[in-house]
Amino acid sequence: PKYQATAQILVNQSSENNQSIYQNNQIDANIKLINTYSDIIKTPRILDDVVKNVDVSESDIKNSLSVSNGEQSQVFNVTVENTDPALAVKIVNEVADVFTQQVPKLMDINNVTVLSPAELPDHPSPVSPNPTLNMAIAFVVGLMVSVGLAFLLEFLDNTIKTEDDIEKLLELPVLGAIVDIDEQDVRKAKRNAVRQKPRSGSFEA
Repeated sequence: PKYQATAQILVNQSSENNQSIYQNNQIDANIKLINTYSDIIKTPRILDDVVKNVDVSESDIKNSLSVSNGEQSQVFNVTVENTDPALAVKIVNEVADVFTQQVPKLMDINNVTVLSPAELPDHPSPVSPNPTLNMAIAFVVGLMVSVGLAFLLEFLDNTIKTEDDIEKLLELPVLGAIVDIDEQDVRKAKRNAVRQKPRSGSFEA
């Protein structure tokens, strides 16, 4: 099972002269920067510092790391999956901390802060595998395979089963057929014969 931990990072340019930070041009610029930040966060410049504090290789962190954000949102999510829920939380928080420290040096702009660090729940629940989804997929795939196999066997079956098959194969008329009668049919026929047999009447003188 794999566990997932997510930290949220806010991209928000600090405003000077106490002006409102929610001007449209600033928001648009911050949203566009998220695409750049999504690439930067997976670079060795960030991950090399993360590896120093967690016992995981850089390639493993990069493969388990994903970045996403909502449409027109200044918040993006950094997510890490790992078989150890505590380690997943530690890695993602370390990535978020290192990233917020390195961005001012790389971009010459200080507009990222950790909005919500990941926390380890009391009872972590794995995000994969999903037994219900796996069973549903297996059912659909099994149904498709079984139907396809049935059609294939029917297509490859060239045995003779009916009188019509004989007529088509030999191009001769069928004069008679031997019927397969099992013991149950025989016993049933005997019982019917006994029931239909006329009983002899008794007459008094």
